[in-house]
Amino acid sequence: MSILSTTDSPQPIRDTSIRIPDVDMKSFLDARVQQYNNVEFIHSDPVQIPHRFSRKEDIEIAAFLTATISWGQRKSIINNANRLMRLMDNSPYDFLMEADAADWKTVSGFVHRTFNGNDCLFFLESLRNIYRHHHGLETVFTNGYNNGENIQSALQHFREVFLSTPHEVRVRKHVSDVSANSSAKRLNMFLRWMVRNDDNQVDFGLWKNIPASALMLPLDVHTGNVARGLGLLTRKQNDWKAVEEITAALRIFDAHDPIKYDYALFGIGVFEGR
Repeated sequence: MSILSTTDSPQPIRDTSIRIPDVDMKSFLDARVQQYNNVEFIHSDPVQIPHRFSRKEDIEIAAFLTATISWGQRKSIINNANRLMRLMDNSPYDFLMEADAADWKTVSGFVHRTFNGNDCLFFLESLRNIYRHHHGLETVFTNGYNNGENIQSALQHFREVFLSTPHEVRVRKHVSDVSANSSAKRLNMFLRWMVRNDDNQVDFGLWKNIPASALMLPLDVHTGNVARGLGLLTRKQNDWKAVEEITAALRIFDAHDPIKYDYALFGIGVFEGR
């Protein structure tokens, strides 16, 4: 079934330079948010991995590592994220803080697509540095956000801190660079998990000093294609400029929580698109 052929689908907005709210479009998207933004979504999504934990630091680390490998088939992402948690004794924070050389070796064989064991070891080393010397992931992202009062500055600052740990050049491809126009899909998804709090029990709302209104859409193939089909995005590339365009369009419908529409766009693309 085409996303534009359902009886309740609005006609696409062809001229997205006209920033006028479309009531039918908003109603359509709000209905899809309600349909997909609930606990049932968790069971088929990588967000289920951090939901296994209750301690703040465990949730953050599990979420960050899961988001890092969130490309490809969702079943494979979930299986490999679960495997990585097992390699970390299902206690990510304690593992980071206390692991010795033998423990470190247990994760050296981890692979998810092009993310290999050496990449994984660097990510763990950098996370350990962040929790030991930078007061954790929340502080790093919040400090970056405060530098420029936007998510782009948060992502840039995070990348600088994360890559301050000695590393091979190859690992940089796994840390999105918004200054190079990367869409930063996985980092934006991680931030959605950490920041949004709407009592629907999918996103965690752990971080209080970055407003949900500032979040940017985790743009991927599914959300990009649906947004273009609905006339909400004109840019052809899935890059940072496209993220800015689609997020600006979504803020028309809800300026305080625009990224709730990630559920609508992703849900339509994955579960309804043909």
